[in-house]
Amino acid sequence: MNAQSLLRARMATQHIARRGFSTTRPRFDSPFHYPEGPRSNLPFNPKTRFFWLRYWLFMGTGFFIPFGMALWHTYKA
Repeated sequence: MNAQSLLRARMATQHIARRGFSTTRPRFDSPFHYPEGPRSNLPFNPKTRFFWLRYWLFMGTGFFIPFGMALWHTYKA
């Protein structure tokens, strides 16, 4: 029984060592090519002149809405 378990353990390690991992080869002949690199996946351009203003207005509005609603409901009652 001990010899069988040793044989099984040895076979298992050989099987794991033989296991190969592979990935799909990239297709370079695809008609769809998207730009790559930094900031290419953003839906806006952060390099414009007034980006900081639009950014802070957007963030400030999102931050103020819950507090503004709470204040409005407090004074309404």
